[in-house]
Amino acid sequence: MLKPLLLTAGLLFLCFPSVRAQSPRFNAAARQTEKLIADSGADVGIALHSLDGRTEWFFHADEPFHAASTMKLPVMIELFHQVKEGKLRLEDPLVIRNEFHSIADGSVFKLDPAVDSETDLYQAEGQTRTLLQLCERMITVSSNLATNLLIEKLGVENIRATVHSYGANGMNVLRGVEDDKAFDKGMNNTTTARGLEVLLAAIAEGKMVDTASSRRMVEILEQQKFNEGIPAGLPPGTRVAHKTGEITKIHHDAAIVYAKRPYVLVVLVRGIQDEKVSAKLIADISATLYPVAESLPEGTKSVAEGNLP
Repeated sequence: MLKPLLLTAGLLFLCFPSVRAQSPRFNAAARQTEKLIADSGADVGIALHSLDGRTEWFFHADEPFHAASTMKLPVMIELFHQVKEGKLRLEDPLVIRNEFHSIADGSVFKLDPAVDSETDLYQAEGQTRTLLQLCERMITVSSNLATNLLIEKLGVENIRATVHSYGANGMNVLRGVEDDKAFDKGMNNTTTARGLEVLLAAIAEGKMVDTASSRRMVEILEQQKFNEGIPAGLPPGTRVAHKTGEITKIHHDAAIVYAKRPYVLVVLVRGIQDEKVSAKLIADISATLYPVAESLPEGTKSVAEGNLP
């Protein structure tokens, strides 16, 4: 009986290595994060991954959320992918117009500047902007008009295929933004925390499209103007490259944090009406996880999947 028992114990260890690998400090941070989430009453998905591979923590990381503006990250990726393939150039001009077609029935719709975070582009109808200029507006100030123009140029099927080719199957891009008829039919862009983490990790590691493209994407993400989430929970001056997303009761932030030990952190939040409250929750989670993500004692590794009791 001794050999079967030893074999069983060995298999258990192989199946649950994270239980033995977690440090007490890591466990304390994870518990505090779960308490923040429980106290908020929100649905939250988290993916934490250090670029050296020594720290990972996933909390409801495969739960689908409305993607909001985080879906603009795959649009940028596809732009650089098509540039790499020689199909486009970043300097190519594109005519600005505000007319799109719903994926629900093909009907024409226009974007409302009043609900867009950037309005200057609406004053440029009939003029041209380069693909790079549109990409920068899409990411840094989350322009919906720039987003829909780029999606129409690149092709939503191409965007979806490229994202999935990198293994980010949790990210599903169906359409542009403000397609109300599609929204009413439940035809929405969705993401998971793990899906966004996969994309950002590839960018951070220089593996998205190619090294030069990855570096350029990081530079654009670093110019993000909305910094009330993950950056607000970090020490002042910490370099962050990230993309936010926000609609009613939805608030997300997905970031590469260039700490002493760089890491990717994605926090998805659903169910909080007040954007200031949801931003504070994201910032508090960022602040709680920063010490263990940024610095882990040599020779230790913490890999876990968190779940509320």
